[in-house]
Amino acid sequence: MKFEAVTIKDIAKALGLSTSTVSRALRDSYEISPATKKQVLEYAEQINYRPNPIALSLKEKRSRSIGVIVCEIANSFFSQAINGIESIAYDKGYNVIISQSHESYEREVIDLQYLASRSIDGLLISVSAETEDFSHLKNLHDRGFPIVFFDRVAESIHTHKVIVDNFKGAYDATKHLLDNGHQHIANLAGSPHLSITKERLGGYRKALEDHGLIYQESYTEFCLHGGMLYEEVEAALDRFTSLKQIPDAIVASADKLTTNCLRYFKSKGIKVPEEVALMGFSNLDLTDLLSPSLSVVKQPAFEMGQLATELLLQLIESKRPITEFEYKVLPLELMIRESSLKSK
Repeated sequence: MKFEAVTIKDIAKALGLSTSTVSRALRDSYEISPATKKQVLEYAEQINYRPNPIALSLKEKRSRSIGVIVCEIANSFFSQAINGIESIAYDKGYNVIISQSHESYEREVIDLQYLASRSIDGLLISVSAETEDFSHLKNLHDRGFPIVFFDRVAESIHTHKVIVDNFKGAYDATKHLLDNGHQHIANLAGSPHLSITKERLGGYRKALEDHGLIYQESYTEFCLHGGMLYEEVEAALDRFTSLKQIPDAIVASADKLTTNCLRYFKSKGIKVPEEVALMGFSNLDLTDLLSPSLSVVKQPAFEMGQLATELLLQLIESKRPITEFEYKVLPLELMIRESSLKSK
């Protein structure tokens, strides 16, 4: 049996009213008496009537929906950011359509094409690890389509952006390891194309410099897919452990890079922090329950999602073109636990 949604015509027929009267009553028009409004609204609630979103979008020239593109929903950072996005969007009457790029540029382009074809009112995006060419986003943006970047941004596109203080987060993480006596600190990084990778690498290098240490390229390994592929992390760590001077500590600059480091060390029988200390970026709720408990830089993912959504809705609902854009930088939290402490 085919599902058929209840329409204004159904309400009108049941109550013996005209469709125009029902329509005005549902819109709380002054032309309709309070008694008739009450009758229509009570009956509409009783039969679970909901306005047709397609009809509404045609009338308002808006779909009341926004698109979101992230690399992976299963990533704790992005799942928390999406919760923040939805907390604002639904309160403002917008639906959220989520797509995953899985760190693929090609997939990101397809996701964008799909969302644009669904007539979304605007887009929130954290670009994929493979994305170097932003023309697919720039073409939409240049035609006036509202786009807000969060976490991983395209610097060349002039719009609102919401990030965390990646430089300071990596600087503080590296400084913590240095202050605890570690001298050979490696950096396990994400894709070299990403804005967050460049910023975190910069913080790591500056901390070394401030402590009188020279940056060594052999102590930095890039993982194009940011830890989504364990084999990529394994190969990078194999290279670290084959160095003449094996690192005594590692700063891992993404969620899955951090947890896959711990997985690697356990599989190899390498003791953390006795043989190598570990400090990472992670928003996992269970990092304190792991063995050893993980020292992490925690990002305000929920707040980032909320703020990015508020900025996007400003673009969507503004009556005039917006030419002044905000670049929001949120603070990070350093959480020191067992994995980064110098073994006694």
